[in-house]
Amino acid sequence: MNVISARALVIGSVVAFAFAVPPASAGVEGQSGRSLLRQIQDHRAEARRWERVMGRRLAPAPRGERDASLASLYRLRSVWKERAERALRQAQRPPHLSAWLCIHAHEGSWSDPGAPYYGGLQMDISFQQAYGRRLLERKGTADRWTPLEQMWVAEAALRAGRGFHPWPNAARLCGLL
Repeated sequence: MNVISARALVIGSVVAFAFAVPPASAGVEGQSGRSLLRQIQDHRAEARRWERVMGRRLAPAPRGERDASLASLYRLRSVWKERAERALRQAQRPPHLSAWLCIHAHEGSWSDPGAPYYGGLQMDISFQQAYGRRLLERKGTADRWTPLEQMWVAEAALRAGRGFHPWPNAARLCGLL
């Protein structure tokens, strides 16, 4: 191989390398993909959290969730973000919201830690275990739950047939009994 051929080979290699995908672009795309995956996981977790709190069946995974293309990740992020937002909107409107707020007005603070009754709807431990076991295990007693979580646990008791009887005095004052 002569000098001119060697020089052409080196120049050709440099040109080919220069027009290949630059490492910075590849890193940005990889970073973008990781960021999208993180956002998808966060939105999915938020949607699932509110579905569980409301006692709803978990929405099925969207089609193509295993596709790792960048376009697919953007679509999945959009799907899970919309599901999380919808679940939160639904969670913010418990079916008996005004009843729970009235009962709360005659009970304790939402963060009332005073045993044997906890939270704004004054739930005892056995009530929390029966209707809010997952929250009790994850967050502790009802005084550590959000007001919405407390109301949805009360909704679970209501749906189970307990009615408003666990709050006899407050429910009577609110005209619920």
